[in-house]
Amino acid sequence: MPPTDRNLRLDYIEFTVSDIAASKAFYAEAFGWTFTDYGPNYCEFNDGRMKGGFTTQGRPQPGGALVIIYADNLDQAQRKVEAAGAPIVATHEFPGGRRFHFTDPDGYELAVWTQE
Repeated sequence: MPPTDRNLRLDYIEFTVSDIAASKAFYAEAFGWTFTDYGPNYCEFNDGRMKGGFTTQGRPQPGGALVIIYADNLDQAQRKVEAAGAPIVATHEFPGGRRFHFTDPDGYELAVWTQE
């Protein structure tokens, strides 16, 4: 069977969260994500390109891989993240772009970047 276009690509990201409703509210307000509930302990999110999940099975484990979201307008994205209640923990420029890091309601650190 030949490989698919999904072969060896990121396909799904899953976060263990303490409160699915709070996570849904934050990511909906900050990034416009949509959700599909699969019972009281699991919710799938969709950012329009990639899907992932929120689960309450376990406890949040901030750290690990850094999830990075792209934004056409970084300043607008940062204002939305701050309005949704997330603290900005770092900002910096790099050759070809700039980004900021924030922590979500469960303490996960994520980043948002834009190309210059």
